[in-house]
This record gives sequence, structure tokens and C-alpha cells, in this order.
Amino acid sequence: MVGTHNTLPQGPHGLFDFRGVGVYNKVKFMAKLTAVYKKSGKWYLGWIEEIPGINTQGKTLQETKENLKEALLLILETNRMLSRKAVVGQKVIREPLSLAT
Repeated sequence: MVGTHNTLPQGPHGLFDFRGVGVYNKVKFMAKLTAVYKKSGKWYLGWIEEIPGINTQGKTLQETKENLKEALLLILETNRMLSRKAVVGQKVIREPLSLAT
């Protein structure tokens, strides 16, 4: 599909909200990622093994798990926004990509 920059839906905290947008819904199921958690003093640390830069912390393991999911979604939303902004007015091919393991 050839596309150009579209107006993106606004979400909480001034970020873009892709819930309900077809591409966002597909992102959730594209690949299985590995979450890694580590207790460090009174905190839990968490990161995604396959994607550098997605990391978080929390006071409980559950809080850390929730924070990590949010961090992943924020990175995906931000990267998508930056990518679309970089090609405004240009013809590009944009298509879903699925990974099967």
C-alpha cells in the first residue's frame, strides 16, 4: 500500500493513540518478545531482551510488568510517528510484517 502522512489520533499525555487503528492491532501479535526481570534492592528492573532501550522499573514485579508493556507501546508509537514524519509528502510502501517462529 502506498501512503503518505495522515493525521494521527491523539492519546493520553499528548502521545499518539493507535488503539483501534488497524496497524496498532496487528503490532500486538507480530512476534513473541522476551521480558527479563531482575530484583535490585527494593526495586524490580525489567527490559525487552530483543529490543535495546525498552526498559523500566517498579516497586513490585506486577508494576514492573505493566510499566514494561507501556514502555514498549510508547516506543512503538513514537517510532511510528517519527518514521511517518520523516516521509511526509513522499510515496512509500507500507505493509504489515508478520514474524512466525
